[in-house]
This record gives sequence, structure tokens and C-alpha cells, in this order.
Amino acid sequence: MLFAERIKQLREDNGLLQRKVAAALDVDAGLYSKIERGERPAKREQVVHLAQILNTDEKELLTLWLADQIKEITEQEKEIADKAMKIVKMR
Repeated sequence: MLFAERIKQLREDNGLLQRKVAAALDVDAGLYSKIERGERPAKREQVVHLAQILNTDEKELLTLWLADQIKEITEQEKEIADKAMKIVKMR
């Protein structure tokens, strides 16, 4: 949940309310709240837009977002994740 923690911290540092960020993303406040709590993944284009809204580095947010996705997938597919990672490292 690295991404969720970071966007919450950035939102608070910028003095923004969740509903303001949600409106800027064109999503309802409930959905944004779930993204910030790590209960719902953000879409890539939302991550890019969040970087602009929160005045932060786009690559940093995309890296954290991708790391969370990789973690989630590898935990769900533990049985084959190790083999897949070995193949990736070989390429």
C-alpha cells in the first residue's frame, strides 16, 4: 500500500480535502477514499493526473503504483510468481 499512503500524505501536505481531489479526478469522493485507503486500485491515467494535482513527481507515483500492483499479483499467484520472476530476470 505504498501508493495509497503516499497520495494521502501528499494530499494532506497540500492541504487538500479528499472531495477536492476526487472532483479534480472526476470521480466521486467515495471512490477516491477507497483508492487512498488501498481498497481500490487507481488507473494509470488517474495516477498521472494525481501527480499534477498533488504537485509531485509523476515517476515516483507511477513507481509506487506499479510496485503495489506487482505485490498484489505475486501474492495472489504465489505458486507461479517465483518462476515468472526468474524468467523476467533472465531476459
